[in-house]
Amino acid sequence: MKNKILIVMLALVLAGCHAKQTTEKHDEHEEPKFQYTAYSPGFEVFAEADAFVFGETANILSHFSMLPGFKALETGKVTIVLSVNGKETRQTLEAPTRKGIYSFDITPETVGKGTIKFEVTGENGISEILVPEVIVFANHDEAHHEAEETVQPSKTNTSVFTKEQSWKIDFATESPRTEPFGQVIKTTALIEPANGDEVVITAKTSGMVLLTSNSLLEGQEVRGGQVLFSVSGNELAENNFGVKYTEAQSNYQRAKADYERAKVLAKDKIVSEKDLLVAKNSFENTKAIYDNLNRNFNTNGQAVTSPMSGFVKQLFVKNGAFVEAGQPLLVVSQNKTLILTAQVPQKYAGILNAVQSANFRTLNENQTYTLEALNGKVLSVGKAANSDNFLIPVSIQINNTGNFIPGSFVEVYLKTITSQQAISVPNTALLEEQGVFFVWVQVNPELFEKREVLVGKTDGINTEIKSGIAATERIVTRGAMMIKLAQATGSLDAHSGHIH
Repeated sequence: MKNKILIVMLALVLAGCHAKQTTEKHDEHEEPKFQYTAYSPGFEVFAEADAFVFGETANILSHFSMLPGFKALETGKVTIVLSVNGKETRQTLEAPTRKGIYSFDITPETVGKGTIKFEVTGENGISEILVPEVIVFANHDEAHHEAEETVQPSKTNTSVFTKEQSWKIDFATESPRTEPFGQVIKTTALIEPANGDEVVITAKTSGMVLLTSNSLLEGQEVRGGQVLFSVSGNELAENNFGVKYTEAQSNYQRAKADYERAKVLAKDKIVSEKDLLVAKNSFENTKAIYDNLNRNFNTNGQAVTSPMSGFVKQLFVKNGAFVEAGQPLLVVSQNKTLILTAQVPQKYAGILNAVQSANFRTLNENQTYTLEALNGKVLSVGKAANSDNFLIPVSIQINNTGNFIPGSFVEVYLKTITSQQAISVPNTALLEEQGVFFVWVQVNPELFEKREVLVGKTDGINTEIKSGIAATERIVTRGAMMIKLAQATGSLDAHSGHIH
């Protein structure tokens, strides 16, 4: 019995060894795959293809992403054109095999080096994406030899992130920029309304405030010429405006009648020229007083109107309150043009005249704006420090196209002009781990290498890279954190979710 058990176990072991040898043999003869990546202004294509062998059908699994959003191409006709030695092989697919994926099958008609062109037909016409170099082999041995000779990218510290994954998130890649990157001064600035962008409405007479409605509140929008409330002195024993208005009206009407009568009598020499001038002078004086009161007041007092469209920034009075002439009543603001006053330490005094631009980061929404996007300009740079805080003021004017709130503070990155070139990347591309910065460098559109970089200055949007990457490489600029999370969850099959 024991001998039979040993024989069975030995047979199982031998069978396992045989299966292992068969698998290894299969792996050694597995058909190689070739990967191609190409870009056009509107598309990214990443293709995984069988070896192109003369006379044999090869599959090209192509992933199309629309730029700049890097979202999957969901509709549209795509034609693949394989050109070798003047001979073209074509195939057209009217729709994707799967969202963003077109699976082509073509049979090369000649051997040699050539190109692949993808023609995408959409609403905006035909777009072309060119793969500049492909090889059609005479047989499979040549294809295997080429695959063995091709230097494979290092898989050290890399993470797989498939196109299907990137299409589901906010994702983008681009090459680092090589541009002038001068000194950057980081500080804070107080937001204030520009001159002419807001107005203080004051009382023109003493009296009681009478609101026209109960809905006049701070933040409420108002129209130019809209009556907001009135200031009336009719209830006062002294300085009763109603009495003044009636008196001015009566004096004006009497002086007007006297003057009209004097003009008629002067023609017959009944009234002297001197009396006519006195009547005219009295008429003009009473008319000026009455017109002024009539223009700004009525029998109920001063009608307070908004001189421009905007919103009520501040309301200083309440219904029924007594105000003196000249007392502020409310502030109407348009909140369109703003002045940002930045305070800069004296150590930067020598380079302030070189400040040409700036970026602004709002604290309430954590978003960064450029001076150009806000149609702004640097108005002035202080020539002396403030006696209160010993800082140098820099004033910048912007249009409030963002969510800037007057009276609040923003972070400011003052940028100086320079001719020195530097490599820079968007701040969204950087990952920080214990004070060390990394970026994801694209090996191919589904494989990314985590690379340490040495950072320099930042302007709130981009950061200078002193070492770690080259300007010719392509990095992940949006979605870097998602790749990090994918790496943390473990390795993923590079072909996961693909259709073959």
